[in-house]
Amino acid sequence: MTQDRWIGSSAPYIASGRGDAWGNEAAKRGHKGSQRILGAGTTTAPHAVATALDLAFDSPVVIRQRLVLLDGQPIEYAQSYWPADIATGTALAQQGKIRGGAVTLLANLGYTPGTVDEDIQTRPPTKEEAEALNLASTSEWVLTLTRTITAPDGRPYEVSVMVSPGRIGRHHYSMKVD
Repeated sequence: MTQDRWIGSSAPYIASGRGDAWGNEAAKRGHKGSQRILGAGTTTAPHAVATALDLAFDSPVVIRQRLVLLDGQPIEYAQSYWPADIATGTALAQQGKIRGGAVTLLANLGYTPGTVDEDIQTRPPTKEEAEALNLASTSEWVLTLTRTITAPDGRPYEVSVMVSPGRIGRHHYSMKVD
């Protein structure tokens, strides 16, 4: 069973060199945070992702799908997308864990945050999301956070869509991008 409330900050997830931000955040609260890579590879950008990344609607993107766990229980289904010209041939497109994390890999490629935009909404889950999150039914709503990261030069280079059961509670945001 997951906690009824989880207050988190997005800042550690966009800063390079911090290692496993989720594992560290959970450990500070006396829990075990982990994640399972569900898939990685190249796909056609969904309409909203193509728009956010300023790509043509039929553009290839690299996708990475993860299931985020708290004490072994799924609390987030996450999908991250990068333009193919940035991520193809990197560990982002491979199934395994990334040494140092995706943020550090991207920083090493020259992609660091200039601006971070986050959009939060509630909605019914897709069947895939309900199954991944072990929801009783698709009538239990989810909270989605869509994060778009743009480089200082104005190029958007990452879109992540994170879906959590609505019962998780509250998100708190405090960010400073240096």
